[in-house]
Amino acid sequence: MRVLLAEDDEVLSDGISKALRQCGYAVDLVDSGVDADLALTTAPFDLLILDLGLPRLDGLEVLRRLRSRGDRVPVLILTARDGLEDRVTGLNLGADDYITKPFDLPELEARVRALLRRSQLGNNVEIACGPLRFDTTGRSVSVNNEPLELSARELAVLEALLQRAGRVVSKEQLIEHMYGWEEEVSHNAIEVNVHRLRKKLEPEGVTIRAVRGLGYLLETQA
Repeated sequence: MRVLLAEDDEVLSDGISKALRQCGYAVDLVDSGVDADLALTTAPFDLLILDLGLPRLDGLEVLRRLRSRGDRVPVLILTARDGLEDRVTGLNLGADDYITKPFDLPELEARVRALLRRSQLGNNVEIACGPLRFDTTGRSVSVNNEPLELSARELAVLEALLQRAGRVVSKEQLIEHMYGWEEEVSHNAIEVNVHRLRKKLEPEGVTIRAVRGLGYLLETQA
């Protein structure tokens, strides 16, 4: 799941992004309305967390432009404006939820999960591979109905492999899926996370096969 966070308060932005990454989401950050509008026209996202008081272009205008393009990505408005008029305007323009500052991070995380779950109604929110089941909105994995504990990075690797089941996933695709724009990452870091995930999956009958020069392939043992 890829989240765009449009927030110009650096401290708040840092706290939110760290919390969401710990939940296994890839988070990209922008600090102006112009940059938010540009990002939304050049890359696909699963969720937009949008501050209304953005510099250079107001958050409501970012939202108006987003919906005028027919983009239905879920939008969570995040703002210090707590007046009824602002709330109604945001919702009328197409926002899916609204939370005012200050707020507790657990509440924000819960609202993010709810929005993602709601956006996927009618779609399969559970991905299966042999005995393995991955709940994409609850961010939980089970094998033979028993929970499997994974780190946020391991979970992101597994999600990318499951979404492309039967196809080879390159290291570049894993990097794109797992990390935000500003995060520096090496191919070695990907290999380490794949190795750790492989060790947890193989005893359960699921393997990650390295395809030389191409990437990785998720398979179930016959």
